[in-house]
Amino acid sequence: MNGNEDKQTSFEIAVVVSKQKEERGSDDCVEVLVLELKKIGLIVDRVLGLYEEFIKIAAPLEVLGRAAAELEIKKPTHIGMDLQFEWDEDDAFVRQPDGSLFSWCERFRCFTHLIYGIVNKRESVIILTYQNTEIKWKPGESLLEKLESEGIVKQVFPLHDEAKRKELLRTWALNWKDLTRQPIDEIYTYFGTKIATYFAFLGMYTRWMFFPAAFGLTLQLVDFGLWQLFMLPIFFMFVILWGVMFIQFWKRKNSALLARWQISYTTGLDTGFKYSDKERSSLQSQVEHTKRMGADKTREKAAFQRDEWLGHLLRFRNDAVVISSIICLQLPFELAFAHLYELVASDIMKFGLTAIYLFTIQYLTKLGGKVSVKLIKYEKNKSSESRADSLIYKVFGLYFMQSYIGVFYHALLHRNFTTLKQVLTQRLIVSQVFENLLENSIPYLKYSYKKYRAVHKKKHENGSSKGKVQVTSRVEKEYLKPSYSASIGDELEDGLFDDFLEMALQFGMIMMFACAFPLAFCFAALNNITEIRTDALKLLAMLKRPIPRASATIGAWLNIFQFLIVMSICTNCVLLVCLYDQEGKWKVEPGLAAILVMEHLLLLIKFGFSKFVPEEPAWVKAKRIKNAAQAQDMCSKQLLRSISGEKKRE
Repeated sequence: MNGNEDKQTSFEIAVVVSKQKEERGSDDCVEVLVLELKKIGLIVDRVLGLYEEFIKIAAPLEVLGRAAAELEIKKPTHIGMDLQFEWDEDDAFVRQPDGSLFSWCERFRCFTHLIYGIVNKRESVIILTYQNTEIKWKPGESLLEKLESEGIVKQVFPLHDEAKRKELLRTWALNWKDLTRQPIDEIYTYFGTKIATYFAFLGMYTRWMFFPAAFGLTLQLVDFGLWQLFMLPIFFMFVILWGVMFIQFWKRKNSALLARWQISYTTGLDTGFKYSDKERSSLQSQVEHTKRMGADKTREKAAFQRDEWLGHLLRFRNDAVVISSIICLQLPFELAFAHLYELVASDIMKFGLTAIYLFTIQYLTKLGGKVSVKLIKYEKNKSSESRADSLIYKVFGLYFMQSYIGVFYHALLHRNFTTLKQVLTQRLIVSQVFENLLENSIPYLKYSYKKYRAVHKKKHENGSSKGKVQVTSRVEKEYLKPSYSASIGDELEDGLFDDFLEMALQFGMIMMFACAFPLAFCFAALNNITEIRTDALKLLAMLKRPIPRASATIGAWLNIFQFLIVMSICTNCVLLVCLYDQEGKWKVEPGLAAILVMEHLLLLIKFGFSKFVPEEPAWVKAKRIKNAAQAQDMCSKQLLRSISGEKKRE
């Protein structure tokens, strides 16, 4: 065993409880909680804040290892097989890139299992007290869940590791020397798979953006004379090929990252998902139900088919509800706003109209997100990540309509390319700069306000003569920081929803209207360089440490990016027709015919390029085949030894 990592016991979890003024007895629920945490081997440190008490929790590696074995966590071994973890055989399992035995996702899952796994093992009710109130702890009931339901435990959240956080601030968030280079392995170790995958995607997207940005800047600055008419179609074809290649090479990079992080991944499967305790019990009940069917294969097959098609029908019904709502409610509203914006001549009136529109659309989008969350609860999704993907598709439909329908209106119906460029410039410069300022300033303002209220209230209680009151402990400062949550609610998604959404809307804006405004790629590249640093600073300094998610891909967002590429082929072809058909006759002349041929050719390239470039690099495939062959060889030898032993005993 590696001594350095095995001795690491930094505090990683905090439990927040209300601070009591009077002295607590031995039957006090908080005292019992602390005692039970120590009984299972956890290291506990109690810190008093202004109004709360913080219980910081750390765990020796052995305690986490026993928990991982209880959870039956599967980990890669040195023979290439993923096996259930056993603490006594820990040397057989592959270590993380930083040399640790468990990833942050696995450690957090073990901590959750340990602290929520403290149950009343007696056959009778245990009476606990809290501020002269009796609390009945029933047999088999989780102590932490009981205290949360009673409002005694306010929050459980992961803590920042101060040494690692400062190192990432220095080498990542505040490092402007390398524009797109990021310490992805260190990000994975500290934040987990999902956030590391997001930043890997953002970094690659930004690096690739330099090519169309340079081409677009050249078109803006250089006069090509007689070739000027041909440059926009050439730029359009270049941009589509760029988008197709970027998505395909991202899939290769994603596979390489998963191989480097020792995460099992099979193309096409729902990867990165870890069963929660509730989902595991549901799965086990399904297995038991299947076993009770016995040898009746017909009934078993019918049950699986019934569940499969019922799940498809439920998703189809929910998608139909969302699409109908968009068509009947949001589409007329968006078209009415775009039409009024075209008619209004005064800039002040346009500003007021835009303010009303933004206020209304925020409410409609939030309402649509809540409705989508309720609809998804009735779907038969396999995992929490598939439910999150279903939510992403539904909510993105709302954002797609509100972001692009007005632009389509100016471009296709009015053919007003001056207004179109103004709208694109506003969205790409003013809107994104404003959003970056908001998403980084609002968490700081929330933290400052909560800190000010706590200190001011404490001063008022103590009186002005009691000395200076301030928040001193690091754990209390982290508690006052906002969580990394999604704007549509954090039931299924965290703050990555908003970060991915911002990137997807930008990608659609620059791709679908590339022919109208080639310079947009330059603005997008500059914004993304800043976005890498601001997002890193937000996660490291302004928010609580996010709860890790184990999903190993960007999920539904990959399909959304590919959908936007297909849309870009169609919209740019229509833009070219509008640009070259000034009279608006829409005759099938050689120019229009050439654009239609180009559209079909690009669509063919889009769907054929994925067969030309494999999604898995050769070295990853070779490693996977080698591991599979090695695992098969080991299993065969073990089976032969078992058979030989049985023969000898006979």
